[in-house]
Amino acid sequence: MKTRPAMVIIGAGQSGARAAQALRDNGWDGTITLLGNEGVAPYDRPPLSKAVLLGQKTTFECALYDEAFYREQRIDLRTDAAVRHIDRANRQVALQSGHSVDYHRLLIATGAAPRRLAMPGSTLPGVHCLRTVTDAQGIVGELSPGQRITIIGAGFIGLEIAATAIARGCKVVVIEAAARALMRAVPEIVAAYLVERHRQMGVEIRFAMQVDRIIGERRVTGVKLSDGTRIACDCVIAGIGVKPRTELAEAAGIDVADGIAVDDTLRTNDPHIFAAGDVCSFPHRLFRRRIRLECWKNAEDHARIVARNMLDRGETYSEVPWFWSDQYDMTIQIAGMPAFGVATTVREAGTASKIFFALDRDGVLVGASGVGHVSEIARDVRLAQALIARRACIEPALLADRSVKLKQMLTAEVS
Repeated sequence: MKTRPAMVIIGAGQSGARAAQALRDNGWDGTITLLGNEGVAPYDRPPLSKAVLLGQKTTFECALYDEAFYREQRIDLRTDAAVRHIDRANRQVALQSGHSVDYHRLLIATGAAPRRLAMPGSTLPGVHCLRTVTDAQGIVGELSPGQRITIIGAGFIGLEIAATAIARGCKVVVIEAAARALMRAVPEIVAAYLVERHRQMGVEIRFAMQVDRIIGERRVTGVKLSDGTRIACDCVIAGIGVKPRTELAEAAGIDVADGIAVDDTLRTNDPHIFAAGDVCSFPHRLFRRRIRLECWKNAEDHARIVARNMLDRGETYSEVPWFWSDQYDMTIQIAGMPAFGVATTVREAGTASKIFFALDRDGVLVGASGVGHVSEIARDVRLAQALIARRACIEPALLADRSVKLKQMLTAEVS
């Protein structure tokens, strides 16, 4: 069975669903086919590690749109449509069901898959990772008062789950193979600030340590570390990163470089195929290198641009990255790419808040990490985002001086 040529989107996640909406908003009146394989309609992922695990929100409430939206917007949403391969020569997407869908333009928004533990015991009941609503539903039942939770990985997902588990009354140990937390995300001084807060809340964190095996017979009962130490636990949650889902693209001969390689319009080496969100890497003019981002805001921004470019608008993507994380009573907001900095300057932003500015070798502001109360950091992080967009070169002493307003610096840059 074939359908008439359409805008076809593989991946019914944040970027795919928003791109479908944006195609309608930008005037596409033809067929839109949105292919997913999770068995559920597109949903928002950030609440999974926070509100859902805390019991404040159901997975149903995470849906991006209700059923009426897809009907009214004439979006053909298929939630059990696994893709077998992409036929570039005939511009068709072949489904596992044996059906095929013809495309006018194709968007690959397949996102990323969690890296799985590869060690003895990793398939025992009680061992989890968090990426999907099904994962969240499996974990939420583990987080009851007194439960001993071992988290493998001190990235943002691991630390968010640790904070949530503490709030649910659990005892938490975090094991990280690297020498510090958030190695690829923020400068060391920012990571140390967050780790100290976790330790104050009762989380035990061990760095430079690997898990050799997960112990248990019918269910996990503990982990054995590389130094021989054994930690008893009732549940193991892995947060060891993700990898972009590039298999379909690679099999179709589409270029891949730390994700599907796209240009600054999000087009692949095939002029009829685009990619967006976590799955793709793209050249960024501000940072003068190819990057790949794994965050909600990037998925949203990509969706808007890629929809217009599927309609031949030819717009380039150069948004300043922005990311947030909620842990305990803290909010972390990050603008730019702090990990690209070589020097960090700290500004006190309030009674218990700080902004960490990251500068590159030329003194150009490349990142800002605000940690503390939203009311004390949000405005400065937004202003820093605008300064990063202008590749502002600012004296560290001015950044550190709370009496010198960032808005003044921005005004000076604009003028």
